[in-house]
Amino acid sequence: MNRRGQSLTLLLLFSATMASPARTSGEWGKPLGAVYDGPEGKPRPVTPAPAQLGPDERATTTVFERATKSVVFIANTAIQRDFWSLDIMEVPQGSGSGFIWNNQGHIVTNFHVIYGANSIKVTLADRAEYQAIVVGADPDHDLAVLQIQTPDTQLEPLAIGSSHDLRVGQKVLAIGNPFGLDHTLTTGVVSALGRTIKSMSNRTIEGVIQTDAAINPGNSGGPLLDSAGRLIGVNTQIVSPSGAYAGIGFAVPVDTVNRIVPELIKHGKLIRPGLGVSLVPDSMAKRWGIKGLIIGKVTHGGPADRVGLKGARETATGRIQLGDIIVSVAGKPMTMVDNLMDVMEKHKVGDRVSVEILRGNRHEKVSVILQAVN
Repeated sequence: MNRRGQSLTLLLLFSATMASPARTSGEWGKPLGAVYDGPEGKPRPVTPAPAQLGPDERATTTVFERATKSVVFIANTAIQRDFWSLDIMEVPQGSGSGFIWNNQGHIVTNFHVIYGANSIKVTLADRAEYQAIVVGADPDHDLAVLQIQTPDTQLEPLAIGSSHDLRVGQKVLAIGNPFGLDHTLTTGVVSALGRTIKSMSNRTIEGVIQTDAAINPGNSGGPLLDSAGRLIGVNTQIVSPSGAYAGIGFAVPVDTVNRIVPELIKHGKLIRPGLGVSLVPDSMAKRWGIKGLIIGKVTHGGPADRVGLKGARETATGRIQLGDIIVSVAGKPMTMVDNLMDVMEKHKVGDRVSVEILRGNRHEKVSVILQAVN
């Protein structure tokens, strides 16, 4: 636009402004428009609510109101030394959820929620706060048990369900403290069953429940419930590029939880059955082209030692001579160390299992009685 055109436009705008009717001082601040109805305004009339909630809504609210009393908020702190002043300080390290297991003050949560904590604080549904101690932990299943000292009348343990009979598509509810927002309810369905995930110790957790109920940071350790309000899993992980909810969450199944938690309360750790052998890493077996589990060492006096299994040994010339190679245990093929861990998960101390080995060029079978191993 040329300079003359600009001047003409400005002149027209100025003329239009001058031609508009002036407003009196009393009109300033009033909204413009023909429908203006005075400075006080009027609220919309309220549409009457239905006489009662729908059946599904009533069931959901009932479950939440009952179960939320059993859900706790967990905050942990770690001791650090200030770089400049060298003062010792307690700094927040993380937070998560948990739930009341019994009237003795035991609380179940994820191991990663309390990992590295020097101090743990538990907040109940009534806002009462308690210092907690760690009773036991199982990093391989991402489970931990805490305990607080409080009158048992204040504690309402969750009802325990089962996970072996779950079906894809059935309704689930998750209660927790995502991003520190306590006692938040989300709902969804069982999206899949029998998933496997890796724990902090890089061990495989089997039989995991997948759900689309929103699980965010802070939900970890909280309960996953069925429509009756029974515990069916412990929320533990999500799949998300951003770290926030993306529609895929995982929960450790309650059948696993109900097997491990009593062990943690009683012994402080999971008592595992085993063969009494140390195995060569899978990567080495793969490098050597061996299919099976290579026994590195046999524990003296252990189950494998008593049936004559042999580990690798060093020859007089400094070379490694392989011992027995485990091909199958309890009828399950052994191709990686996790396979043996999976079989041991399904057995207990004192069980007798069949072990097939490769010794030289011969296949042999031995019967081994499992014993507790570290």
